[in-house]
Amino acid sequence: MKPQTSSPTSNVTPIKRNSPGVPTLWTIEHTCGHTAQHDLSDRTVDRRTGFARWLSGRECTDCWKATRDGNTADKQAWLETKRKEEREAADAWALQYKMPPLEGPDKAIGWGVRCRHQLVTAAYTTLVAEGEMDETEWSGVEEQARGVTRAGWWIDQRDTDGQDLPELLAAAADADRSTENPFM
Repeated sequence: MKPQTSSPTSNVTPIKRNSPGVPTLWTIEHTCGHTAQHDLSDRTVDRRTGFARWLSGRECTDCWKATRDGNTADKQAWLETKRKEEREAADAWALQYKMPPLEGPDKAIGWGVRCRHQLVTAAYTTLVAEGEMDETEWSGVEEQARGVTRAGWWIDQRDTDGQDLPELLAAAADADRSTENPFM
């Protein structure tokens, strides 16, 4: 995978360590603008940075509690409408480009379909429309994308840059790929 040029946790600052290189206390700047310190020592070492990044994409606890008690019916209706529109667009795209259905739990399939659509279209834009890859090379990438049918794989790649898709598809494990005959 290509090294990132900027930190995905730029609004997260580790400040206390329990051993060299392993931060436990993190200062998080939340999306609401508030800053809070979070003790992540209860998380395993390899999950702290990811959890800190996740926290930085959320409101602080106080703001979350305040909005949670607000009018949730309007938010729920808006979210359902938005997800339905995204799913319809992803389904139309999958049909147009002959993408196979994804496998996994029902909830993961809907999310995976949207993630696959967003990632593959972003990759096409980056690599072909704005990049130097030609349509022949892209058809190979598209074929590899058709072979990855596990919804969870696409969900796991949702934050990936489109330019990294060929490398990620090449690295996908056998468990992520369809066991069906790819020539049918």
